[in-house]
Amino acid sequence: MSTFTFTDNRNGKSAEFPILNSVLGADVVDITTLNKELGVYTYDNGLSMTGSCQSDITYIDGGKGELLYRGYPIEQLAEKKKYLEVCYLLLNGELPTAEQFVAFEGSMREKRFPNEGLRNLFNAFPDDGHPMAVLSSAVSALSAFHHQHLNVQSQEEYMDMAIRLIAKMPTLAAYTYRHHMGYPLIYPDMDRYFTENFLYMMRAFPTGSTEISDVEVRAMDAIFTLHADHEQNASTSTVRLVGSTGAHPYAAVVAGINALWGRAHGGANESVIAQLEMIGSVENVDKFIKKAKDPNDDFRLMGFGHRVYKNFDPRAKVLRKLRDELRDTLGINSRLIEIANKVEEIALTDEYFVKRNLYPNIDFYSGTIFEALGIKRNMFTPIFVIGRTVGWLTQLIELKKDPSQKIFRPRQRYVGHTKRDI
Repeated sequence: MSTFTFTDNRNGKSAEFPILNSVLGADVVDITTLNKELGVYTYDNGLSMTGSCQSDITYIDGGKGELLYRGYPIEQLAEKKKYLEVCYLLLNGELPTAEQFVAFEGSMREKRFPNEGLRNLFNAFPDDGHPMAVLSSAVSALSAFHHQHLNVQSQEEYMDMAIRLIAKMPTLAAYTYRHHMGYPLIYPDMDRYFTENFLYMMRAFPTGSTEISDVEVRAMDAIFTLHADHEQNASTSTVRLVGSTGAHPYAAVVAGINALWGRAHGGANESVIAQLEMIGSVENVDKFIKKAKDPNDDFRLMGFGHRVYKNFDPRAKVLRKLRDELRDTLGINSRLIEIANKVEEIALTDEYFVKRNLYPNIDFYSGTIFEALGIKRNMFTPIFVIGRTVGWLTQLIELKKDPSQKIFRPRQRYVGHTKRDI
């Protein structure tokens, strides 16, 4: 086995630590015994250089702009497979056969309906409460209705727990939206596919027909797929952290929902739309581009660049194609889309942005697509939650099955007072 040597320059003491090989990406140094051997801890602000777990679910190569689910490129999955097929892949490790998909999708339909008592919860919230606060509370309440999932052990129990929440999340999100709008809550339609049913619950009324086009369903289905998992990001790491305590799996997901709410994470696409509205018109784009390039100006273009991707975000490429398809098929070309297109056109050719790898990311395109689908801005992140639920649950199940996993307990660098008396 290869090893990595740490030497303490203060006293010359050295110790060797094993290098663990990765299938893809950088190998890692196992520093589990670092403090025991040398009496120090590592310091990694933001944990961006620390591997907190071993996983075989998702792989990202930021330099190449590559994202793989169980080895499959995200572009292929988003264009060739339905979201629920991707859910099956993440949960089971392989894509389903036709028979397996029918059974899996059928079990989802049966579990779309939350307990009737949960509907009463929505009446307790103000109409103007942010949907993420309401959705988080609804999922937390769901754990009270399904306490049998607190100590899951078998594969069958894991799948029952995961399928139940994945199936119910669109219903809870739609209930959240309709309460916010003051509309009557709509029950799920058992005859509609997962994604079509979600759009139906958002739009339908007790009387009258609800028109949902195939291109809208495909666009939303792809958005769910593109958001399904993204390695050890902030919300996923939060889910794993809470899950390591032995908390109810749905409580761990609630923690992920609350982490995702942050503007630096899942709330970024809301910020993109807010900025496009601030720019106001195509004529103003050049002025704001100049502000973004000014080192003395705090203004930054939202939806450009990514913490991980130093090339084009592969998810953004899929969404750009979908946005154009929606525009051409449905005749949608709003003022915000025109502004976004102009910003994109300049940023992709301007040396300032190209040199700094500031390419449009998934948030830049998802916001304008949601606008095109007539979805209110404060529902953008709840839709992100629907897509990401399967990723959180898959990561949580992986953690639960890992016999070496311990409760998360990061260390710190203390810089306060030394011991002192009163």
